[in-house]
Amino acid sequence: MTISLAVADRDQTVKSGAVRNEGRIPAVVYGPKQEPLSVTVDAKEFSKVLEAAGESAIVSLTGLKDTVEVLVKSVDFDPIKKGIQHVDFYAIERGKEMTTHVPLTLVGEAPAEKSGIGTVTQILHEVEVTCRPSHLPQHIDVDVTVLTDAGSKITVGDIKAPEGVTIKNEPEDPIALINVAREEVEEDTSTEIDMEAIDVEEKGKTEESTEEAA
Repeated sequence: MTISLAVADRDQTVKSGAVRNEGRIPAVVYGPKQEPLSVTVDAKEFSKVLEAAGESAIVSLTGLKDTVEVLVKSVDFDPIKKGIQHVDFYAIERGKEMTTHVPLTLVGEAPAEKSGIGTVTQILHEVEVTCRPSHLPQHIDVDVTVLTDAGSKITVGDIKAPEGVTIKNEPEDPIALINVAREEVEEDTSTEIDMEAIDVEEKGKTEESTEEAA
C-alpha cells in the first residue's frame, strides 16, 4: 500500500512556530541513501495519511525534485496543544530489506470472553519486522478464537508472519491473554439482633433493681 503526500522545501529562516501557524508541520526526510532534507507538510493532509496508513505503510512524497518513498519514522506531539509538532520520514530503498514496526490487530471473538470467564487483554501492540518494502504489511492479524479458557494466551511464536516477513521479537513474548477478574467477597457487616440475649439482659437489670429497692 502506497499513499501520496505532497511536501514542500522548508525555508530555514522561518521559525517552526510560524510554520505551524500557517497550518503546516516541519519535517525531515533522511535515509541510507538520502541526505537529510528539511520539508513541510500540510497538517490536515498528514493527519489523514497517518490515520489511514499509520507508520507501517509506504508514503510517496511528491513536490520535491524527485519523488521519495518513505515510512513515517516518528511523530512528535505537543501534550498541551495536542497538535503534531514534527515528523521524521525515513527514505527506503526499493529491493533492499528494511526493519520497522508493524501493528498487531486482534480479530475474532475469544470463547473465554464470550462465556464470561474473563476479558481479552492485549499486551503487545506491535512487532518488529524485517522485510523488503514490497512485502511490508500494514498490520498483522492475531486470531483470538484460540483463547478458550482462563489460562489461554497467544505469544509471538503462535502467529504466522506474512510471506517475505520475518518477525524479530522473541517467540515467547506474550501478545494477548485472558484476564480473569477476581471476585471480591463482600463481608457481611450487618449485626444480627439476638432477641433472646436482650431479654436475658433486661431480666437481669430488673432483678438488680428489685434487690436494690429491697
